[in-house]
Amino acid sequence: MPEYWYNVNTHEVEEDAMSDWSQLIGPYKTREEAEHALEKVKARNESWEKGDDDD
Repeated sequence: MPEYWYNVNTHEVEEDAMSDWSQLIGPYKTREEAEHALEKVKARNESWEKGDDDD
């Protein structure tokens, strides 16, 4: 089963981590999850800045 990664440099989803690890966020189980990686990172950062530890 493939894993999907979001490349922060190209802003594209990669199947099975084709780029250097320093450029990737993941892994995700689906392409759709990987497509929304930056949204998830942003939400976690905002939660962290508020001091919420629920996630």
